Amino acid sequence: MGGSDGTSSAHKATNWTPDSWRSKPIQQQPKYENPNELGQALGTIRSYPPLVFVGEVENLRRQLAEAASGRRFVLQGGDCAERFQDCTPEAITSKLKILLQMSVVLSYGARQPVIRIGRIAGQYAKPRSADTETVNGVSMPVFRGDNINAFDPDPQGRRPDPKRLLQSYYAASMTLNYVRAMITGGFADLHHPEHWNLSFVGKSSHRERYEQVVANIRDAVAFMESFGGVREETLGTVDFFTSHEGLLLGFEEAMTRHVSHFGRHYNLGAHMLWIGDRTRALDGAHVEYCRGIANPIGIKWGPSADPQEMVEIIKALDPGNEPGRITIITRFGAGRVEASLPPAIEAVRRAGLNVLWSSDPMHGNVIKTKQDIKTRDFDAILSELRACFQWHRQLGSRLGGVHFELTGEDVTECTGGSEGIGESDLSRNYETFCDPRLNYSQSLEMAFVIANIMQGGSGVD
Repeated sequence: MGGSDGTSSAHKATNWTPDSWRSKPIQQQPKYENPNELGQALGTIRSYPPLVFVGEVENLRRQLAEAASGRRFVLQGGDCAERFQDCTPEAITSKLKILLQMSVVLSYGARQPVIRIGRIAGQYAKPRSADTETVNGVSMPVFRGDNINAFDPDPQGRRPDPKRLLQSYYAASMTLNYVRAMITGGFADLHHPEHWNLSFVGKSSHRERYEQVVANIRDAVAFMESFGGVREETLGTVDFFTSHEGLLLGFEEAMTRHVSHFGRHYNLGAHMLWIGDRTRALDGAHVEYCRGIANPIGIKWGPSADPQEMVEIIKALDPGNEPGRITIITRFGAGRVEASLPPAIEAVRRAGLNVLWSSDPMHGNVIKTKQDIKTRDFDAILSELRACFQWHRQLGSRLGGVHFELTGEDVTECTGGSEGIGESDLSRNYETFCDPRLNYSQSLEMAFVIANIMQGGSGVD
């Protein structure tokens, strides 16, 4: 998963403790009926081992600093909201496979190392636009993710249940354990990338293109090894990092540890956390919590954000202006990039801030069909992505990463792509509990398009 022998420059927040967020205004938290049950569950989690190692966190920070300077590219992706029922070998394997395949296409096409960060092993909660909803005339709490309540519209099941926090720790632990076992066991070995194919790869229009990339890589590997230019063990493993939105602060506090060797606090429930567009208030609890942990932090930047306030948020989270500390993840919507991104880039540049720019072209492009099915259009996602690359180049900046909601499954949740999924196809295999995800074929197609853009193309095949 990635190790470390060193550390970054010190990140030590003043007047901060792991629970100082409790004195700040807070958004998007469930209302538990029994505080004692909640306290017991969090106390149990606090007594459990960390899920990740501090050296891995530091390794990711260094790699993100290299991405910010143009030497790497970030691929961050996974489920909108993970489901407990998907904590299975098949589901975990398919997620790892598609991220590995996309990273191969990106790295080969753009000639750059790719940092792989999964929305995995912790992305069980989602912010929502309302606290309640009415189903069949009955008002009940809205579904907020498997670690809070049940998806089925039942008033009793929708009650926030602290026991689900324990279940989320177990599911994350099992997921991480299996991912680590696959990687250390040679699953990601570049000698055999053909093993990453999914069961339905034969149906994908990108099969021949991907197989040609694989063949070229194998030829390059054989050539380098014949001259002793690369060690076999180097190709047998990859770094793979985990991330999730740091939404439920009680859980995040329980996963926070003081690492005496570095003299800092780390959230050891994931390598990276991000703050969502709904919870990034400068004086809010989420910024307060995240400013004190030494993990890399992402900040979602939507069209409603005020550039100057965002600058102040970045400074609050990163007063030392550390390379690799802050990733700005823009999420505007295809039609709002021109109005929103240039002022954002200019504000950050004027402030002299050291950040990595990433694009989330998913969250600003959600639409509903006439049948009231939530979906996203592949062309709109691609349009936002192209526009972000274009404006960064035009303004002398650099887009150093992408952030997708995707799955390695053959779902039908987003329309478009070379498969030609239409609105009438959505009901065929619509599985998400929350927002629609790119399926396997759409994700791989997106990787080819991004590689083409990074080579100086238009992104049009």
